[in-house]
Amino acid sequence: MADLPSATDFPPLGSSSGGSQHVLPRNWNQAARTAMEGVKAGRTVKDVSPHEFVKAYAAHLKRSGKIELPHWTDIVKTGRFKELAPYDPDWYYIRAASMARKIYLRQGIGVGGFQKIYGGRKRNGSRPPHFCKSSGAIARHILQQLQKINIVESNEKGGRRITSQGCRDLDQVAGRVVVIS
Repeated sequence: MADLPSATDFPPLGSSSGGSQHVLPRNWNQAARTAMEGVKAGRTVKDVSPHEFVKAYAAHLKRSGKIELPHWTDIVKTGRFKELAPYDPDWYYIRAASMARKIYLRQGIGVGGFQKIYGGRKRNGSRPPHFCKSSGAIARHILQQLQKINIVESNEKGGRRITSQGCRDLDQVAGRVVVIS
């Protein structure tokens, strides 16, 4: 890795300006960036693909065993607009990972906000379709589970926010996600 040039490596401005000041090149930031290319910067949740992060964090939650699955996860629909329960047996972990990511990116989301985010189109047969919210019980239960393992906490302005431990945990998982350039 190349060393960064210091201010003393450049010629002085002249005797009229005191002689101790030096001219920095216009591309100073470019020189610093070129020198730092070899250094691996820390990745956060914002730097990786949402799909890959949610898969990785769901696997992390399942491996850790800290989240307790409710007994009704295999029979419940995720919203009244759905016709069937989810096919994926790990859907609860995936939803929890997705909710943790959304709270990381936007603090203050509550149960009602998640109902709108995960809502969808209800088909009404021959009548026109309309938007319906998703299940509030599922969102509430997942938020309570994430709060119990200290990933999120209640926000004084309403909703939930990520804790420092939760931020660190999510960033560690994001650092392990493979980024394809």
